[in-house]
Parts: sequence; C-alpha cells; structure tokens
Amino acid sequence: MNLENDFNPYILGIFCNWCSYAGADQAGTSRMQRPANLRILRVMCGGRVDPQLILDAFKKGVDGVLISHCYPGDCHYVEGNYKTIRKIPILQLYLKQFGINPKRLKFVFVSASEGFKLTNYIKEFVQVLRVLGSNPISLEG
Repeated sequence: MNLENDFNPYILGIFCNWCSYAGADQAGTSRMQRPANLRILRVMCGGRVDPQLILDAFKKGVDGVLISHCYPGDCHYVEGNYKTIRKIPILQLYLKQFGINPKRLKFVFVSASEGFKLTNYIKEFVQVLRVLGSNPISLEG
C-alpha cells in the first residue's frame, strides 16, 4: 500500500470574490475536473484576510491553504493584492517557526477567465501536499 497516493489532503482555499472565485465558478460551469480536496472560502478581498485565520486553519487540521487573488493592478480594492503579496513571505516564516512547512501555504494569481489555470494550481498543490503528508500540528484529531 502506497500511503503517498492514498493520502487525500484537506485544502482551504481563500479566494477573492472578483477574480479567483469567479475563476472557480467558470471552471465549474465549464465542467473542468478538479480534485475534491478543496473547500473554498470566498472573501471580498484577500488583502483583508487576517493571518490568524490561516494559522487557525492549520491548527484545526487543514493540510494546506491556497490563497488565490487578482493579478497586481487588477484588484477591485486597488491595493488589496499588494497587501497580500507583502504578508505571504512573513507568514511563511512564521509557519516555519511553528514547525509547519511553508510549502503548505500557496499563493497564486487567477483571473475570472482562468478556470483552467486554477484547476491546474489545485492539482499541483494536492501533489505537493501528498508528498509532505498530513498536517503535523493538527489539534483537532
């Protein structure tokens, strides 16, 4: 039995309403197949996501967090995605201090018309998480 292939990571996707969530919707309406590992949390802007939300997600057992945002310069809130771009490296260092591999946090840009690209990002992230295995700090079980 190959545990690497049997492990199905639980992924929290934090998607901005205007681009990434619309891209996920476009992928769904186009019947693109994506792994069922992802649960999407739609937010108006990823720039408003408090890093504590991400830490809490890991604490509660998610194996990975995928943050998907509008491209720089395309944010409906002007600079929201730039705020996230600045937060991610700091948050990855913070995760490392808690013994969480920074590869468990992925940040991508996806526009409303890029459902195929989003689907590929999800598939790639699932493969990375399968290699890493389950979340080492889950307090939920």
